[in-house]
Amino acid sequence: MLRLHKKKLKQDRHRGLFIAFLCLFGVCLLAQNKKKTPENKKSKVYLLHADEALADKQVRPDVQVLVGNVKLRHDSMYMYCDSALIYNKTNSVEAFSNVRMEQGDTLFIYGDYLFYDGMSQLAQLREHVKMINRKTTLLTDSLNYDRLYNLGYYFEGGVLMDEENVLTSDWGEYSPATKLAVFNHDVKLVNPKFVLTSDTLKYSTFSKVATILGPSHITSDDNRIYSERGLYNTRTEQAELLDRSVLTNQSKKLTGDSLFYDRAKGYGEAFDRVCMTDTVNKKMLTGDYCFYNERTDSAFATKRAVAIDYSQTDSLFMHADTLQMVSFNLNTDSLYRIMKAYHKVRVYSKQAQAVCDSLVYVSKDSCMTMYRDPILWNGNQQLLGEEIKVYMNDSTIRWAHIINQALTVEQKDTLHYNQVSGKEMKAYFENGDMRRAEVIGNVLIAFYPEEKDSAMIGFNSGEGSLMHLFLKDKKMIKAKMIGKSNGTLYPMTQIPTDKMKLPTFAWFDYIRPLNKEDIFNWRGKKAGEALRPSTTRRPKDIDKRKLIDMK
Repeated sequence: MLRLHKKKLKQDRHRGLFIAFLCLFGVCLLAQNKKKTPENKKSKVYLLHADEALADKQVRPDVQVLVGNVKLRHDSMYMYCDSALIYNKTNSVEAFSNVRMEQGDTLFIYGDYLFYDGMSQLAQLREHVKMINRKTTLLTDSLNYDRLYNLGYYFEGGVLMDEENVLTSDWGEYSPATKLAVFNHDVKLVNPKFVLTSDTLKYSTFSKVATILGPSHITSDDNRIYSERGLYNTRTEQAELLDRSVLTNQSKKLTGDSLFYDRAKGYGEAFDRVCMTDTVNKKMLTGDYCFYNERTDSAFATKRAVAIDYSQTDSLFMHADTLQMVSFNLNTDSLYRIMKAYHKVRVYSKQAQAVCDSLVYVSKDSCMTMYRDPILWNGNQQLLGEEIKVYMNDSTIRWAHIINQALTVEQKDTLHYNQVSGKEMKAYFENGDMRRAEVIGNVLIAFYPEEKDSAMIGFNSGEGSLMHLFLKDKKMIKAKMIGKSNGTLYPMTQIPTDKMKLPTFAWFDYIRPLNKEDIFNWRGKKAGEALRPSTTRRPKDIDKRKLIDMK
């Protein structure tokens, strides 16, 4: 029994220590929470001076009437007015005419009327109210100033001004301690260089940064910005914008999940699901990153970059690792643009498709030049060479110039192909379809003439120096050699196997873009199928021995 009693005493002692620890923790936590709440001092409102002081103990025993040069103090706040009523029981004051409140040497508040509650430390000022905090001025007709939280707010319209900006709104609050202001309803920020309108806005009079918290428009002479969330530094003119913000510059519109814009330097960057639209020329640039310089009217896009021409019914889509647009002769009648695409270029429209390593489009002559293993498809026609120049009418092909190792192939079935090769080729289009071609130099042909019912009647193999090729309904219907030539027409059952395909024959259907989504799927030529340039564009090496002799 004695052992059990001692054990129980020991357990009770431990339980008591644990309860005491919990109580001590609760007291500390309560004390910490109290520190977070501003201390509400219950000090008295003191009369420091008045020309006259009146009191009627019978009618209003708790009211003191003060007239002339009234000066009052509550803690560190001094109040001045022409006349006042002090309510002793409620520790409150009503002040009339030429009201002024001063707190230290940084905060001054003026008005025609003041009701001050010394218990809650809330000051209510009305009519011609002005709050001055260093270089910041707030104007309104109805201001409540909470000394406990050092916060002033208006609710019937007001104006806040600093050395940079003027802000107006229906409702607003300003903290002299943090230099932060919040505005709601019909917010307008006026700067000499722009105007910002918003539904909800936060503004720092210290950093001059406006925090956009609702639908907002920033308008200047040069451009417009729309955003629903972001930051705009009115001093540096830099913006960081989120939530599909939009930057508009004349006919250009840049949209992205997030935007960075530097108005002073005149450039913007957009990130993720970027879309840059030219509404005048009906062109679009998309990607996951885009840079735009509004001063030089230039841009480039990367990360799933796509250039879209929607000026015609058949829109043209072009993808490459990087797309770049540069403008020349700005602000003149001879303005033109250059579009560069590099590397792994893929182009798709319903009428034509193309692939190459790099591409340059010049709007001055509407010429698109494709470099390094370029291929162009039009219906069943495949055209390729070392270099292809395509001359456009908006997004429709007018004619194409295939330079060096030119080859056109038309697939009739899995075994038979119409083929024409030459040193160069000029292909002419009507309404987007290839109608005729001119093949120049070292012409070779492998061609299957047809009856009216499309039945092949034989195989024509020949060669010459110049040939005219005619097409209808995207099919080769006639080939005509000009000048000296030779050829043989073989019956379908007697075609030599070695004649069925030209030496440079190649069929790249596995590379061809199938739709506008397929432009992102790069498929290069198989090993050994790439063209070897017939002429080198590199400068010739200098013979070192000749260089020594020259010395």
